[in-house]
Amino acid sequence: MSSPMAVSDQVTRYAALLDDAAREAREVAQFDTDNRLSLDDAYAIQSASIARRLARGERRVGVKMGFTSRAKMLQMGLSDVIWGRLTSDMQIEEGGSSLFSRYVHPRVEPEIAFVLKRELAGDVTGPEALAAVEAVAPALEIIDSRYRDFKFTLPEVIADNASSSGFVLGAWRDPKLDFGNLGLTLSLDGRVVQVGSTAALLGHPLRSLVAAARLSAAAGEPLQPGWIVMAGGATPAEWIRPGQYVSVDMEQLGSAGFHVKV
Repeated sequence: MSSPMAVSDQVTRYAALLDDAAREAREVAQFDTDNRLSLDDAYAIQSASIARRLARGERRVGVKMGFTSRAKMLQMGLSDVIWGRLTSDMQIEEGGSSLFSRYVHPRVEPEIAFVLKRELAGDVTGPEALAAVEAVAPALEIIDSRYRDFKFTLPEVIADNASSSGFVLGAWRDPKLDFGNLGLTLSLDGRVVQVGSTAALLGHPLRSLVAAARLSAAAGEPLQPGWIVMAGGATPAEWIRPGQYVSVDMEQLGSAGFHVKV
């Protein structure tokens, strides 16, 4: 991207492309095969794409964190996590259903979620982050890529809202319990397909919240009271299919699940 005008034009065009693809659940071709997009460009596209949703009446409800596994960061050549934005239309009622036809390449990850009771912004410590947490809950995130053949570059993933497409929250629990290393399982139709721990999230989920506070504030969007922070996948993602019931069971925190409607 060479000039401010070119940047603005391309950001607007790619944001519309990805927003339309998400709304219509259709594939689009890659647009960064020559690796010209910077991560700043990618986040600008993501922001513009989400702005289109807000203009249609959706509400901003939080952020999601991605690549919170150290191994995944190394694999992608990253020194930091990535993040995306959550809107009201992305939430699926616990025990409810979501149409498979809403997605292109849907997968699901088990996560832990935070809801905040006060603003959290900038460089904060773990204890400061915890003090801003109202409650924690077991959660599921539906991730989906709109790119054809499931092929994409890192900037393309970020531009596509870090693949975030839907989320389910279990019952909220007291954040004073020790959630740093809770065992969990991800199941499809009652069959366990992944086993993991909340410790997979940067060694402790609070580190993901600390990163969320730093990155969102740097983007001029500090974490707000009532916002949800999805801390990142605690296991590899699993493909989902029509008709399945998807669930997470987490030690001490309980469970959350949803039906994949045909």
